[in-house]
Amino acid sequence: MTELTYIKHGDYYYPNLTVGDQPTTPLGKYGRMRRAYLMEHRQLLLNQLVLSGKLFWHLTEIDQAAQHRLDTMMPQLMKQRGITEELKSRDPIRWVAEMNAAKAQVEEVIFTELVYA
Repeated sequence: MTELTYIKHGDYYYPNLTVGDQPTTPLGKYGRMRRAYLMEHRQLLLNQLVLSGKLFWHLTEIDQAAQHRLDTMMPQLMKQRGITEELKSRDPIRWVAEMNAAKAQVEEVIFTELVYA
């Protein structure tokens, strides 16, 4: 445990608080959505993560897990639904509709299990 030090400004002493090493990677879509959810619905958990210095790590972990799940589930769902390059060249409008439906289905799983959990 580190010793708490104080800095004097005028007549007042302020704790010399620092945030530990934080990742420099920007947050992706799912990390930002998780942060918004915590701010709106889970304020206590958000405060605990901020005070412990683990908020950015938590958001980064959620974002990476969600992106991995998207990258894993999309090819499987595309195969199940018959979304192929041949369909893309034959009927591009249907291909786009199928891709959007597949992504919406995968994102619903991601939102339920990771972002809004």
